[in-house]
Amino acid sequence: MEDVSGSVAVIMVPLPAQGHLNQLLQLAHLVASCGVPVHYVGSSSHNRQAKLRSHVPPSSVPSDIRFHDFPTPPIPSPAPSPNSPYKFPSHLQPAFDATSSLRGPVASLVRSLSSVSRRVVVVYDSLMASVVQDAASVPNAEIYVFQPPSAFMLCWFTWESIGMPPPPEVEVDLAELISSKGFPSIVDSCPNEFLKFVESQKECQKFNSGCIHNTCRVVEGRFVDLFASATANGTAIKHWAIGPFNPVKVPEKSSRRSAHGCMEWLDKQAPSSVIYVSFGTTTVLSDEQIREIAMGLERSGQKFIWVLREADKADLFGGGGEARKIELPQGFEEMAAARDLGVVVRDWAPQLEILGHPATGGFLSHCGWNSCMESISMGVPILAWPMHSDQPLNAVLITQVLKIGLIVKDWMSPDDVVKSSAIEGAVKALMASEEGEEARKRAAELGAAVRGSMDEGGVSRAELDSFIAHISR
Repeated sequence: MEDVSGSVAVIMVPLPAQGHLNQLLQLAHLVASCGVPVHYVGSSSHNRQAKLRSHVPPSSVPSDIRFHDFPTPPIPSPAPSPNSPYKFPSHLQPAFDATSSLRGPVASLVRSLSSVSRRVVVVYDSLMASVVQDAASVPNAEIYVFQPPSAFMLCWFTWESIGMPPPPEVEVDLAELISSKGFPSIVDSCPNEFLKFVESQKECQKFNSGCIHNTCRVVEGRFVDLFASATANGTAIKHWAIGPFNPVKVPEKSSRRSAHGCMEWLDKQAPSSVIYVSFGTTTVLSDEQIREIAMGLERSGQKFIWVLREADKADLFGGGGEARKIELPQGFEEMAAARDLGVVVRDWAPQLEILGHPATGGFLSHCGWNSCMESISMGVPILAWPMHSDQPLNAVLITQVLKIGLIVKDWMSPDDVVKSSAIEGAVKALMASEEGEEARKRAAELGAAVRGSMDEGGVSRAELDSFIAHISR
């Protein structure tokens, strides 16, 4: 694509948590590939984290992305606790609070770029509004909010917070669910400290010139439109659904594929025979729950890849005490290897490549929105086990609205240990039942549509082109 920037500079301001860092970095790659220079800002530690775990190989990163390592005060970085009363990663809160120190450096960067650019475009994570607020006073700066969650979750959170019932067409879809089980409230799955942090950002969100969503219109088009109408308040800002913010084509076996050992094991497995098990970067499971998962997987008889690693600390590269060694039942890994039943991965796993492998037939997931979008992109059905925040609502979207997955754990009882018998039954249902096969077919169809949306002429590509044209006007 030819350079359409016309002296436009873009600043990306992510929240320092893995599920947020990588989304704005992927958007930075998309924008930079259109010829628009991008400035990605954060602490040196979190910028390093974003680059280390990027989906895009360093050799193909556009040269138009510049990282700014701004100083932040030292923060506590304790190991996550499996005994916390919330599944929510409260141990990351000090990192969120420390972002207030970025306000001055970001304001200085905006002013500096404004003097040499026709327009400065600030794209900020919705939880970083207070950091970018000073850009509103720079005449040739525009501020765009980036929404990391699903549009479905945003709709429900908005309707809940303003006490407005969902539109009739949504209630018809979910009437039985709502009446039989109640509906997950994000307020119930987050601690007060985080909710106060969220609330503190709202006052600074009134300067937005537009809204960017990490979703695709073939997945959530009506919810993007419903959210736009629910939050319009008499203004008509533009909404762009540019996602998914992950590559939709994974490397072939013969090309630049990951050298991770689990990929060689996958190559030897039958199509759609393996369930991938991962609970993301913020989930901490108790020893008891880990034992139940191990027994459930063994009894299910289904092939598996299980990523079993500790949740991220606030600073991946700092100290902060000895890491917890996650114990499995004695002999479990040896049994899995001897029976060729599965692989336990204790380090960072190439999730997107695992999901894109033809042997992978299901994903036992916490339903973080990144994981959902990656699974949808690859056409893999989800066995939903939501933990906190937006995850219960994402699970509703996956299992009840899109119908590309099954539920393993009721979101109304988050603190209960799920027994091995329930895990065994859920895995068998997804991997070896007619119901699971129907979800797999729907997931494959939706995945094909999402991948097509990123091609020239596809709906997500058109949304990206529209955003680039808008900021370069």
